[in-house]
Amino acid sequence: MSETRFGLGDIVRSRAGRDKGRTFVIVETLEEPWVRVCDGDLRKLERPKRKKIMHLMACPHLPKMLEVAEGEPVCDADIRKYLKKLEV
Repeated sequence: MSETRFGLGDIVRSRAGRDKGRTFVIVETLEEPWVRVCDGDLRKLERPKRKKIMHLMACPHLPKMLEVAEGEPVCDADIRKYLKKLEV
């Protein structure tokens, strides 16, 4: 089974764990198979959640958060507003 490649700013949904069903933005990529995600609410930028890629589901129909992908400074409120705007 091949893993889906995730990049900075991708919108993903958790498939496992206590946060199952929650939507996150990938804010950091680590060594395979790990990434760090945050939602600006329960998981803030100062303490992003480390998740395995296999526990995340890609949301390819949703646009990535370009500010994160391009390395621009963002805050928790920006991420919350972006996810709320997408209504996910």
